[in-house]
Amino acid sequence: MRNRVLVSIGGFAVLLTLAWVVSAQLHGQAPGAPAGSDAEKGADGPDKYVAPRTAWGDPDFQGQWNSQTSTPLERPRTGELAQKETLTDEEAEDLEVAHIARGDAPPAAGDPGTYNSFWFDRGKGLNRTSLILDPPDGRVPAYTPEAQQRLAADRADRAKRGPADSYADLPAWTRCITRGWNGIGSNYSSNTQIFQSPGYVVILQELVHEPRIVPLDGRARLPSGVQAWLGDSRGRWDGETLVVETRNFEPRASYRGSSTALVLTERYTRTSSDTIDYRFTMHDPTTYVQDWTVGRPMRREVGKLTMFEYACHEGNIAMAGILAGARKEEKDAAARR
Repeated sequence: MRNRVLVSIGGFAVLLTLAWVVSAQLHGQAPGAPAGSDAEKGADGPDKYVAPRTAWGDPDFQGQWNSQTSTPLERPRTGELAQKETLTDEEAEDLEVAHIARGDAPPAAGDPGTYNSFWFDRGKGLNRTSLILDPPDGRVPAYTPEAQQRLAADRADRAKRGPADSYADLPAWTRCITRGWNGIGSNYSSNTQIFQSPGYVVILQELVHEPRIVPLDGRARLPSGVQAWLGDSRGRWDGETLVVETRNFEPRASYRGSSTALVLTERYTRTSSDTIDYRFTMHDPTTYVQDWTVGRPMRREVGKLTMFEYACHEGNIAMAGILAGARKEEKDAAARR
């Protein structure tokens, strides 16, 4: 019930935000350089880019953005790239070609396969060997002893059940409940739409059509016992950068083993009319031996009026197929005994 109430409130807030955005667009923007102008780029070069302003004077991040890239989250442990942080244009292109070729390779015998590269949104590779900027080795830090014990206990508990004994055994994404917060995108639908109104920013991720409504007014946080799939977010402006700090994640919304102690800090900075530099830092001392930071660009989706609907809903026909398939495998196994 709590989740349904929160969704209803969130949907109403998004409608209010959309109404304000349309109103602002009809009445024009407040003083500020128009997008794409020389003044917008700043007199001191691209590093001094100044974003256009909303009607109420905040940096304007509104629009549709895509975050997909084929650059992996982590740098390889072994091989020629293990000790390499950056790539030349030629090296990045070669890796991109190899990445596409792997996606188009035929599946192994008995594997029905999945989409080929035509259907995946691979994105363009960056001139880096990992999205992780810190630690310098480009890898997620080691787990703490406490986290190792917690994750081992979770695996042992899960091993007591089959892959689909119940709908509850399947991930929340498979069940179309939530994708959860995900800062590195997916193989498809890695789109974000940003809306703004005075005192609020709404960050809508296409997977699974979920908005985060971020207050900017310095209000108190929710009590620690009130948890949500996407956490409890609060935002502020640091010059031209939007800083969003999120806590109170629902335990089942763990990201790469994170715990409910996670404090996620995101930084959005427009670096041109068509690009946002997006970075996030994971602070969870109960899980990782040190903080870690990821950086990647978000590129404007030009010429698109709306995102495609991610048509996923709890109880869809795939769920019935998964459960029926598991029951069939159990019946066949029993017949062979």
